[in-house]
Parts: sequence; C-alpha cells; structure tokens
Amino acid sequence: PEENSESPVPFFHLIERLKTTKREGWRRFGIDNGESISDHMYRMSIMTMMAPPSLAAKINIPRCIKMALIHDMAEALVGDITPVDGITKAEKARREASVMDYITTTLLGKVPGGALSGGEIKEIFEEYEADKSDEAHFVHDIDKMELLLQMVEYERLHKIDLTEFMHVKDRIQLTPIKEWADEVIRGRPKKA
Repeated sequence: PEENSESPVPFFHLIERLKTTKREGWRRFGIDNGESISDHMYRMSIMTMMAPPSLAAKINIPRCIKMALIHDMAEALVGDITPVDGITKAEKARREASVMDYITTTLLGKVPGGALSGGEIKEIFEEYEADKSDEAHFVHDIDKMELLLQMVEYERLHKIDLTEFMHVKDRIQLTPIKEWADEVIRGRPKKA
C-alpha cells in the first residue's frame, strides 16, 4: 500500500488481508474454508459487548471492543502464527510489534482525525500484549472463549474431534467467562 499518506485508504486495503487470511489452527484438521482472522475478531467484539454485568461494571467496554478488533491486526502481514509453527513466542511478538509499528507510523502516522488514531491503535495493541490491565485480561479470556465456540461448532459441522484445543479452557482466568466456557463445552458433540 501507499506509505506516508494522509488518507486511510492504503490502511483499509492492508486490513482486507484479515478478511481473506484463514485461521491456521483449523486448517491442520482439513478445515480449509474456515473462519478468517477478521471473522474471529468480529465475533470477539460482539462477545465483548455482551460482557457479563459483574465484569462490565469494572472495565471499559468500548476500549475492550477496540482491543478485540486490534489484537490480531498485525496478522494482516505476519499471518496467523500458531504454537505448532516452530516460531518462538518472543519472535512472534517481535514480528507483530514490527508490523504494528509499520501500520501505526508508516500507514497511519499522517492520517488526521477519526475516532481512533494510529497512536491509540498501537497503545491498545501494546496493552493487550502486556496483559496487565483488567481490559486486557478480559479480552484475552474472550479470545480463548471464541476459540472454544469455534472448536465446538467445527466438531458439530465436520464430525471431527478437536480435543487438542481444550487446553485453552484451563487458561481462562475470569469466573464469568469460565462459566461461559463450561456451558460451551457441555454442548460438545457426544463421541460414539
């Protein structure tokens, strides 16, 4: 895309890749026409808006929605790197931070106005990555919760066992989201 423009259009073209790049974890199980990165982030955003009242009273929901929409934005260029790809967490973080620098400085650095500046995008991305705020903890749990929903939906649709992804449930920290996860797992297809 055109760099150092005052227009957001080059950025809009870049994030189109989030619509067309599939989430890799499912592809290993033969689900080639599965969800895209943007599909994942969209449902996370909706889920964030539906935060249980006990959490919604304590966190900044609009910031969480932005975080859900931003957290995987770097994957427009680095792709969906999964734990089985042989890339360390540190290297994945380095690649994604580099892309976010490119997006927020080179593509959005001169873009005026709007409800979300390049600087705010970078700040929210870094907050998510640091996982130290209540908002980041919540969005991390929503990220895991969305994966569990998709896992169960693909098990139903494709008649396959995706138990490999169940470990994600044990990493959910917030009690209300653990309760959602328990409900989702109770809905898994019964094995023959």
